[in-house]
Amino acid sequence: MSTTDPLGDMLTRIRNAQMRGKSKVTCPASKLRGGVLDVLQNEGYIRGYAAVEYGTGKSEFEIELKYFDGAPVIREIHRVSRPGRRVYSSVETLPTVYNGLGIAVLSTPKGVMSDADARTQNVGGEVICTVF
Repeated sequence: MSTTDPLGDMLTRIRNAQMRGKSKVTCPASKLRGGVLDVLQNEGYIRGYAAVEYGTGKSEFEIELKYFDGAPVIREIHRVSRPGRRVYSSVETLPTVYNGLGIAVLSTPKGVMSDADARTQNVGGEVICTVF
């Protein structure tokens, strides 16, 4: 299946799986998706993920979702920069999500990182999504 926004597709799969109370969800693998999943894992929003290789040369990520007292840890996850409207931010204008309670995931020249890491490394970039 061809999608025009693969990263938005992954975020929607995570959102839908958590609404249904699933423990795991799969999505096709890519470097950008892996970077976003690394940030979500480091910030404690997902338990982890693993790459599953198939004999046809295709691979998928198996994402383990995280719950606390029966409620999903990710309350809201929104795509900010879309294929039709790219959103870039300098280090001075990085967004704060819910007064610092959430994170913004950025694609920077130094790799995919959270907004807090981008501030400490003094780098801006494309705002991929916000998580709370």
